[in-house]
Amino acid sequence: MDFGIRANRGQFLHQLLQVLFVGLTLGLMRTVVPALAETEFGVPRGSFMLLGAFVVAFGFVKGTLNFVAGRLAELLGRKRVLLLGWLVALPIPLLVYFAASWAWVVVATTLLGINQGLTWSMTQTAKLDFTRADQRGLVIGLNEFAGYVGVAIAGVVTGYLASIFGAREALLWFGMVVIGLATMLAWLGVTETLPWARDEVKRQTDATVQTLRPRYPSGVSAQPSTAEMFLLMSWRDRRMAALCQAGLVEKFVDALVWAFWPVFLHQRGVSLSGIGWIVGVYGFTWGAAQFFTGRLSDRLGRHQLNGWGMWICGVGVGLMPLGDGAAWWSLSAAITGLGMAMLYPNLSAAVADIAHPAWRASAIGIYRFWRDLGYGVGALALGAAAAAGGKLESSFWLVSVSMAVSGAVLFRWGEETHPRLNPAH
Repeated sequence: MDFGIRANRGQFLHQLLQVLFVGLTLGLMRTVVPALAETEFGVPRGSFMLLGAFVVAFGFVKGTLNFVAGRLAELLGRKRVLLLGWLVALPIPLLVYFAASWAWVVVATTLLGINQGLTWSMTQTAKLDFTRADQRGLVIGLNEFAGYVGVAIAGVVTGYLASIFGAREALLWFGMVVIGLATMLAWLGVTETLPWARDEVKRQTDATVQTLRPRYPSGVSAQPSTAEMFLLMSWRDRRMAALCQAGLVEKFVDALVWAFWPVFLHQRGVSLSGIGWIVGVYGFTWGAAQFFTGRLSDRLGRHQLNGWGMWICGVGVGLMPLGDGAAWWSLSAAITGLGMAMLYPNLSAAVADIAHPAWRASAIGIYRFWRDLGYGVGALALGAAAAAGGKLESSFWLVSVSMAVSGAVLFRWGEETHPRLNPAH
């Protein structure tokens, strides 16, 4: 079978379109819902833990489904798991439209977590199946570029639509169109990529086709069990553990952006469309810069970009409450987005570098389990910090310090994973 982006251009573009729809679906809940939690959905002012409840639900559900998706993909195939994810998403716009209380929003976000865990995992895994090892940074960069540009676009568009038509109507019609189109295109246009992964396993045993020598973990079974994989990723291989903890902590940033940035800005008199643009600066910077940072890691390596990305992102978060005005907040959002662009695709690429193709989908699923668990852990921690400090700003400081510490751990425990730059002996 042929490997590489050019050899599989049509399917690569189909998968990029799918992840764009995944991002648009996530963006459906990112601007309007938290900003209007008090006026539209009855969340009492100052109820920081209740406000963060929908992000907590999303994080724990998405993290678990990432893990499940990785194992299911090796049994059922990538396309079936992708389609299942879209079917789960169909009720989300209706639940938000008819929401009688914040509990309905939490249920909708739980379904969103299932959708994101299944669909985003599969778009990434499928592209890694049929592309080459020396393209992984570019591939994941493009994948996350498409997804988070979708998140940013949805945040801006739903902000404007809500101002014109009302919050519930805007989210209903936007969501129905996006999810409906995505489901139809997944059914008609996406090809099953599991055969490519199986062919890569065969190539690993053929010395005549091996050009790179990744530093795979030692002592792993040919067909590792779920327990063996979980222990390997979470603790036994120090490099994988470093990547997993960094993934978990960096999601504190996105939990903050999702749950508290719109509220922080709304309390300072910013309109819904203005909130959409400021949060959009974060998303657009993150999404667009990944187009370059993913490719850059294929040339310079993952490790330095990951570590410095953690620190730069933490600085961006800490800047937001220190100033005032749209220009300052947009600058803070841009710095935060740049840090995320440096680390986000390249943490995943580092995992893919040193995960054997026989169990790569499971490894990516477990990494994404820990990473997206950060939504839930982060939202709980942020709510507790804001409640203890009596103000939203306390949550910003918690995230900034956490990113600094996690980046230091990543530098200490991790290493360069690119097989060309640090090959196995």
